[in-house]
Amino acid sequence: MSSPALVLLAEALRISTPYACAALGGIWAERSGVVQIGLEGVLLAGAFAAVAVAHASGSAAAGLAAAIAAGAALSLGHALIVERARVHAVVSGIALNLLAYAGTRLLLRGLYDSASSSPPIEGFRAGPTGRSGAALLARVLLDPVVLAAALAIAATPLLLARTRFGLRVRAAGEDPAAAAAAGVPVTRVRCAALALSGALCALGGAHLAYDQHRFDAGMSNGRGFIALAAVVVSGLRAGRAALACLLFGALEALQIALQSAARGASRAADLAQLLPYVATLVALGLAARRGAAPGGGAAP
Repeated sequence: MSSPALVLLAEALRISTPYACAALGGIWAERSGVVQIGLEGVLLAGAFAAVAVAHASGSAAAGLAAAIAAGAALSLGHALIVERARVHAVVSGIALNLLAYAGTRLLLRGLYDSASSSPPIEGFRAGPTGRSGAALLARVLLDPVVLAAALAIAATPLLLARTRFGLRVRAAGEDPAAAAAAGVPVTRVRCAALALSGALCALGGAHLAYDQHRFDAGMSNGRGFIALAAVVVSGLRAGRAALACLLFGALEALQIALQSAARGASRAADLAQLLPYVATLVALGLAARRGAAPGGGAAP
């Protein structure tokens, strides 16, 4: 494989990791029967927690642990509001996004006297140095967050299909009344699934922050909503959602390459920026048509 192809592959994997982590979080939430449109906010909270703790402690691993804890806590709060306070999940998800967006800006101001970005951090160091395609791909593949995301993608279908917890999550999402009658504690199962959802999503936030070596206000930049689209397109299947996120990452990497090539032509560069989002809209349209057809809909 030539160096440009390796660079494109590495960039696609790097870019798609936050999307894939958020999509996995969305799948666990949706499987449990709780709509989670707050993925955007969980990404932001995870990114900020990772940077804040990594900057204070000098440890990227401590920052990653803090991101996971923050994401799990925020998503668990969403579950409790929906299950205990009976607030509509969409309303709670919107509030979660607004809280994360405003809260991270407030914390930026309080901790670093800045409304836009944090001080730089190091992040993880893995793989060889150098700018060749092979070195870049090795660094991406050896990144601890990328490895954790790949493990989560492989484990999610097995956990949902072959473990007691996974079967309870599916039962709570598919028929909560029957599950409750069979003795399944639906609320507790949903809270546990949402905590796991937040932890997985926050992995993506940590990767995003470590990749850019700082936290920028609003740095999730719609990634949570794109991940939610991948969840819909996939029919709640982890492998398909990951492939959709990888495709989006490849299109975004291609857009960056095309934008660089068309730097002198502003209109061409602007059109290149639209490429990933147009593809997402097309995929959602096809998924909607498939769901409306006889026998369509999400996979069991």
